[in-house]
Parts: sequence; C-alpha cells; structure tokens
Amino acid sequence: MLKNYLVTAFREIFKNKIFSFIHIFGLALGIAAFVMILQYAFYELSYERFYDNADQIYRVRQDRYDKGKLSTTWGAGCSAIGPALKNEFPEVLAFGRLTNVGAIVNIKERNFREDKIFAANTSFLTMLPVRLTAGVDSTALDEPNTAVISENTANKYFGNEEAIGQSFTLNGEVVFRITGVFRDIPENTHLKYNILISWPTYANWRGPDIETAWNWDGFYTYIRLREGTDIEEFEKKMNEFTDKQTEEHTRQYDQHAVYSLQPLRSIHLHSDLMWEAEVNGDAKTVYFLMVIACIILIIAWVNYINLSTVKAIFRAREVAMRKISGALRIHLIKQFLVESFVINLIATLLALILILVFMPYLRTLTGRELGIGSLEIWLLLIAMVLAGPLLSGLYPALVISSFRPMTIFRGKFNGASGGDFIRKALVVFQFAASITLIAGTFTVYSQLIYMRNQELGVNIDQTLIIKGPGVADSTYDEKLSAFREELLKYPVIKSISASTTIPGSKVFWNAGGIRLASDDESKSNQYRIIGIDYDFIDAYNLSVVQGRKFSREFGSDEETVLFNEEAIKLMGFETAESAIGEVIYFWGANYRIIGVLKNFHQESLKEKYDAIIFRLTPGTRDFYSIKLNSEGQAGSNSFALSKNTIKTIEDHWERFFPGNPFDYFFLSDHYDQQYRAEKQFRTIFGLFAILAIVIACLGLFGLSWFIIVQRTREIGIRKVNGASVGNILLLVSRDFFKLVILGIVIAAPAIYYLSNKWLEKYPFRIDFNWWLFLLSGLIIILISALTISYNTLAIAHTNPAESIKYE
Repeated sequence: MLKNYLVTAFREIFKNKIFSFIHIFGLALGIAAFVMILQYAFYELSYERFYDNADQIYRVRQDRYDKGKLSTTWGAGCSAIGPALKNEFPEVLAFGRLTNVGAIVNIKERNFREDKIFAANTSFLTMLPVRLTAGVDSTALDEPNTAVISENTANKYFGNEEAIGQSFTLNGEVVFRITGVFRDIPENTHLKYNILISWPTYANWRGPDIETAWNWDGFYTYIRLREGTDIEEFEKKMNEFTDKQTEEHTRQYDQHAVYSLQPLRSIHLHSDLMWEAEVNGDAKTVYFLMVIACIILIIAWVNYINLSTVKAIFRAREVAMRKISGALRIHLIKQFLVESFVINLIATLLALILILVFMPYLRTLTGRELGIGSLEIWLLLIAMVLAGPLLSGLYPALVISSFRPMTIFRGKFNGASGGDFIRKALVVFQFAASITLIAGTFTVYSQLIYMRNQELGVNIDQTLIIKGPGVADSTYDEKLSAFREELLKYPVIKSISASTTIPGSKVFWNAGGIRLASDDESKSNQYRIIGIDYDFIDAYNLSVVQGRKFSREFGSDEETVLFNEEAIKLMGFETAESAIGEVIYFWGANYRIIGVLKNFHQESLKEKYDAIIFRLTPGTRDFYSIKLNSEGQAGSNSFALSKNTIKTIEDHWERFFPGNPFDYFFLSDHYDQQYRAEKQFRTIFGLFAILAIVIACLGLFGLSWFIIVQRTREIGIRKVNGASVGNILLLVSRDFFKLVILGIVIAAPAIYYLSNKWLEKYPFRIDFNWWLFLLSGLIIILISALTISYNTLAIAHTNPAESIKYE
C-alpha cells in the first residue's frame, strides 16, 4: 500500500510541474530561512553553556546612586566585594576577581599590544574553569609576577617552543614567568582573555588598599553559590552587609551602591552596563528574529495549504473515482499525507542546499561562527520532515478526502467553496505579516540613517587615531613634543592632539565626589572625565559656548577645567555664563571653570549626553588624534591616505617610541562601528522581509489561479458580450485587492505599536511616520497587482469559445 502511495505521489509531482515547483520551492525557502535564523538565535543563546555549574555562577552588578538618583550601572564594580562576600556568607563557595590591564607585551625584541590581559585571582581558574593544558590550576596564579596564557597566544609568542617557564615583559617594566597554558576561550562567551596575570602582582602595583576598596571601580566579580540558594534573599542580605561597610561614605557624600546578581548565562543578552568586558547582544533582537523565523515558516506552510486546496479542483474526479472504487476516506487521507511527506522531504533537502549556499553569507553578516554541523540544525531539519507534513498537509487531506462523488459527477462541484473563508483568511494573514515586516524594515533603516546623518557637534572626518605608547620613560613629554613637531612639517598633517579617550568610545574615567568648593559634600555628584591637551578642542571643532578653551598663553591652566552643557546642568548652574569662574572640588584639589562646551555626541546617538568635565593633561598617552588635510579622495567611511604617508608616520613613531607597536585606525570607521548591530539587524530584517513577500506572493498566485479557473466560463461569456481585457482584469482583481487592503488595515496597529516600541530605546530618534506605513502598503498592492494580473491576463486572452466549453 505504501508503495502505491509513493508511486502516486511522485506521479502527481511530475504531472503538475509548475504547482510542484511552487509547492517545493516555497516550502524550501521558508524552511531554509527558519533554520538559518534559528541557528543564529541558538548561537546567541549558547553563551556560557560550556561552563560547568554555570547555573550556580553569578556576576556581581553594581549600581551607584547620587542623592538617591541612579548615576552609573557597572558591570565591573568595586574591588572589595568579592573577598568580603566569601568571608561573610557561607553560601558563597568561591569568588573570582578580574580587572583589565591591557598593555604592551615585550618578548625577545618583539612587541605586541594586548588588550585582553586581565589580573585574576587563583580561584577564578577553578570557579570559571580555565582548562589548563600545561601547569596546575590551583597554584598557577598564586605567586607575584606569574601568568597563564592561551594556546593561541603561546603559539604567537613562542611557536613550537615550550611556553611554560618562558617570560615576557609588560610595558617594558614588569617581567612575568609563564606558569600555565590554557585552551583558547570559545567565542560564545561574554568574557574573553588571552593572558591572565596573578592578582598578587596587581595588588603590589596598586597597594594594600585595593583589597578593601569599596569605592574603587573597574573590577569584575563572580561568585559561585551553593545549590538551592534563594537569590532574592541572598541579595537582600548582601546589600544589608555592604551598606554597613560603606555607611560612613554614604553619610558623608549621600552616595551609595546597590548590588545585585546577574546569572552568568544571561549576561550576553541581558546586560548593557558600564565596563562590559565585550559588546553584548540584545535579547529583544534575538527573540524578535525568532518570531520572524516562525512567521516565515507559517507563511510557507500557509502557501502549501492554499496551493493544495487549489489543486483539489483538478483532482476532484480522481477522488470521486477512488471512492466509487471502494477507497475509504482514511485511505485518501493517508494518500495525501504521504504526498505531503514526499513534498516536505524534497523541500527540506532543497532547504539544506540553500543553507549550505547562504550560510557563509550569514556568517559574514553576523560575525558569528555559524555552521550546519550543530545538533540544533539537524534536529530542526528532522522536525521539518516529520512535523511539516502533518501541520501543512492534514487540512488539505481532510478537505480533498471530503469530496462527494455524486456532486462531482453531476457537475455541481465548486472547488470546496466551504474552504473559501479559511483560504482568504490565510492570505490576509500572509499580507498583514508581510507589510508589517516591510514597514519594520523602513523604520529600522530610517532610524539608522537619522542617527548617522545627524550633526554630531564634533568633527570626526579625516582623523587618524594612534593608540598611545604603553612603554614610556621620564623623557616622554619631550619625545611627544618632538614627535608632534616632526609630523607637522608635512603638509598633509594639520594637527596632533593627545587625550584619554576619543569620540566614539565610552568615557571610562569616572569620578564621584565632585562639587562646588563652596558646597558641602552632600551636594557631590559623579561626572565623566576626559583628559585632553591644548589642541584637542580645535582639532575636533568643539564649540565653546561660554568662556575660553585651554591655552598655552595661560600658565595655570592645569588648575582649570572645562564643562559641557550637561555637566553645567548637573552642577546646578542655571546658565553657562553663571558657571564661569566658579571653583569646584575634585579629588582633593580645587579647579576653576574657565569654559563651557556645547554638548556633543561623545558616543553614538543611541546614548544620551553625558555630564563631562575636561581636564588639561598634556602628558596623556592613551590616544593621539592626527588631523589630516586632503590627500586624494575620501573613501566611503575612511579618509584615503597614501601608504607613503602612513609609512612616514610609522617611521617617526618607531624612532620616538621604540618598543611600542604602531596601531592606528580611522576615527570615522571607529565611530561607525557603534551602529554595527543596527546595520546587521537592518540587513537581516530586510532580507527576510523580502523573502516573506516572495513566499506570500506564491500563496496569492495559488489563490488567484483557483478563483480565476473557477470563473473561466464566466470570463468567456463576458468576453462574448463585449467585455474588454481591462474590464475582466478589474472584475477579477477587485476581490483580491479587498483581501490585500484588509491585510494592510489589520497590520496598521501592529506596525504603529511595534515601531514605537523599538524606537523608544533611542534617546535621539525619528517620529513614527505614517508615510512609511503607506509606502509599505503601496509596495504590497503593486506586487499583488503584478501577481494577480499574470493569471488574469492568461485567462482573459484565451479564446472565448474554449473558455465557454471549460468545466
């Protein structure tokens, strides 16, 4: 019996090649899109899954409050919290503590800039298992001046030589002995590192106060709790304990910190705090893409249902003959389910080919190591083969098997008109979903264009950034001055300035306790601090709205500061003018406000303006900003600079700052990287919106063909009576456009709600524009018109004599 079912199934596939192609290709597109999107989603959800006991490990989050108002949310909080919790609470089995000490690594006259260096305590190696392939986990970081490195780093530094026992120098000063080599950290973790140096070394650098510092931030703290610990109850006890430790500071400055625990596995998708170790993902985006994946698959299955029921009118006599010959309804249902299984199997195999072809593109687009070898993909494909026939084939099988032979032979069969409502409702759903995706794509695109085209208040064009020297000596100031003088001799170089950070980067220098010198400590607030030299303001064309900038003409400017407008507001000044000349208290010293800068976007327009104070620090060596005059044509994002000019700058760098690698990039590219997630989302969203439209149009094609075939005789009679092709086109299209317009109307509130919901996370954003909705609707109408017109014109141009004979 099964063999007969299979033979009949393949006969039907080859007998109706166009319908079979639409069936299979539509399903394959839907399945491929579904699997690829979910593969990306599964990857994002897989972060930290490789750690043992990950469900017992938490990162300690720190929220700082000034006068009861939240000022900073830290992923890397104070230093003291880890050992204090371990000593105070028996629920804490272990703690891990790290801080980033990115530096220049010097090995055998070679220099490497390593940003992924952390100081870590020994228990970190065992709590978040760093699997050593050489060395002993429990003692590798016990002693000062010891370090463990990754396998990839060991290969980069020493090649085939044994790494254990070798040494390297950080910033030309401190020598470290390698006591362990660990396996490379997987990509799907929020905390990546190449080198871990021992905590005793770091404590020696910073002094004994580091162990009990409750107001010294920048330290990642992880704790492992006993299984079954009540997290809410523990957080309550933890904050009661920490409040006692910082009671004096809270009373003196009206500042306090609130601590909470972040599950290790939730950090990547649910955390966006100050000092995140990596740029994290976004859970809402991942879940939204999963919804899109399900919608696309449902649209593909809806197509199958519509096309199968449409095809039923051509198989009515076959069904009638089978029933007359003794076939029971259950036999017919089995037959059509087998056909559905065969079509789904072929579609799944075609989907696998499409996945193989397009997965490299998705891998490049997302920046993730996605592949088809994961267990999730094969389980999804197997699920498509097994569940697809039942979910998409059962309804058509029930409809087709319900045909009555006598109705068919008497010529009263109308193509299962009782299913009209369901078919039309499914088409309405398809187009409501499609227009929502189109409008969503336009909204994402418009917001991205808005953010990238707004006036930043800072000039980032034609700017080459060099990461400052980590290795320096007492002659650094003289070398920097000579380096600047040499480069300024070249016409292509306009200016050179030094700063602690650059536009497009977070300001990690945060300082609390800042207030007017005449105020008491209770009026202190926290501000972001940027250290700059004399040339920074002019180099970036920052606007001075009141007062003056730093100037070499004033010998006492190192005792002065500049505020931006947001900082003036936080300090309590009503106008910028009223702030000029006022004295502030900052870290044990007084500084006079000499100027106020107009707010500018230090970070992308995804962030609010920060309250920023600018200090004069001419000797800073974090970043050098080299402003360039035109030299050829600018590229799409970066300034086109000749290789000779780059080589010239590099030669002078090596001359003045030996032992430091020459690391440079263009500021416009760096600033634009902040929108990388939005650009990825826009592209993915747009691609799959187009795919949803293509699949939906296949469904519309099937439904239009069904209705037009039913009305073939009517169309022939109308042509005989003088109806033009245009009249017939309008007659047939009218019903379809009602469905499309109904889908547009249904989509309107969803579009409005979802667009505003997505936009609300941006402090600088577009207003919802109804023209985006109208444009999306117009696109759907035009695409629908083309789809419907193809079938209508095919029948309308048929000889009326043939049409009238049609049964």
